[in-house]
Amino acid sequence: MTELATPSAKRLQRPSWRDSRLLVGVLLVLLAATLGAKAVASADDRVPVWVASGNLVAGDRIDDSSFVRADVRLGDGMTGYLEADAPAPTGSFMLRDVRAGELVPVSAVGGADAVDVQRVTVRADALSTTGLARGSRVDVFVTPKASTTSDSARVETKKVLESAAVAAVLTSSGGFGSGSLTSVQIYVPAAKVQPLVEAVDAEAKVTLVPAVGALSGGGA
Repeated sequence: MTELATPSAKRLQRPSWRDSRLLVGVLLVLLAATLGAKAVASADDRVPVWVASGNLVAGDRIDDSSFVRADVRLGDGMTGYLEADAPAPTGSFMLRDVRAGELVPVSAVGGADAVDVQRVTVRADALSTTGLARGSRVDVFVTPKASTTSDSARVETKKVLESAAVAAVLTSSGGFGSGSLTSVQIYVPAAKVQPLVEAVDAEAKVTLVPAVGALSGGGA
């Protein structure tokens, strides 16, 4: 009977640097390390900036609650924002409106000498203040109080302010309907403060009309 050939065991060989599988494995490890380093470097590209915590209005005095810090990655050419690697400029003033959640431009903050508005409180018909919130923009109309019945026919309503910023909506008084009034603080250009105050003191009727694109409801 013919005996079957017995296969001989092959000795395992140590991989050499010329082994293509070993080279591919090394390249994959190097690629993964490079991509990881790039991801970390990309994360480090983020810069700390100040973000408006609520609706900020031109004329507002900045305090500790005005801004929150956020780490963001700015695109090429996106500069001029207030960096948060320095303390917030508390005590400074807003020179223009910045909405809640927006980055704060450096140009939007300045000293008291750069502010040209003052807060004035007016009492307006509650119906005309419906939906107004901090940061809304309103046109202000004044109707002088008629001294006599005959004068009422000659009373003329005038627009005294255009796109004034609402600083705060305060309290309402009176009953429902036209007899109900709401106190509203608005920012008024310095040159127009006295005429408006005189009209209010003379018991003129003040009506606030939301400007086009005005913020309404729920403003912080």
